[in-house]
Amino acid sequence: MIVSFSRRKAYGLGALVCAGMLGFAYLAQYGFGLEPCPLCIFQRMVFFGLGVVFLIGTIQNPGRTGARVYGVVLTLIALIGVGIAGRHVWIQHLPPDQVPECGPGLDYMLDVFPLSDVVRTVLTGSGECAEIVWEFLGLSMPAWTLVWYVLLAFWALYFSFRSDQRPPARG
Repeated sequence: MIVSFSRRKAYGLGALVCAGMLGFAYLAQYGFGLEPCPLCIFQRMVFFGLGVVFLIGTIQNPGRTGARVYGVVLTLIALIGVGIAGRHVWIQHLPPDQVPECGPGLDYMLDVFPLSDVVRTVLTGSGECAEIVWEFLGLSMPAWTLVWYVLLAFWALYFSFRSDQRPPARG
């Protein structure tokens, strides 16, 4: 056994990690003055979704079958995050002449366009999404979110699909 947490504690820790990621995003925005691009906003929504499902799993403390359902749902949400963050990292590494032009802001698009058009436009990316405004250990913020989505997916899978058997107590 790699980690001896209960499933409830593991889901709770997953929810705390998601809350921490959102907390840092808001600190970066309001404390450091870094305005999020539309892809950053989408990544926040995915962390929120993951956090909610982890929190519900913490409260419910599902049995074996329920845990497998949670594992699949959490992994699918995390994979959506992987796709969005991966796309963001890819846009950040495009040569300058291939970076898409800046488009309208997310608030404007949500007011004017149908939701499907907004999603398609945001996932296409824009020039503001290509700008790297923050790095830690050589990775941009979208690269770090990509790392965390992958880690959270593995975390959810491990604790949702592991055997519920505990080793016998030593006397």
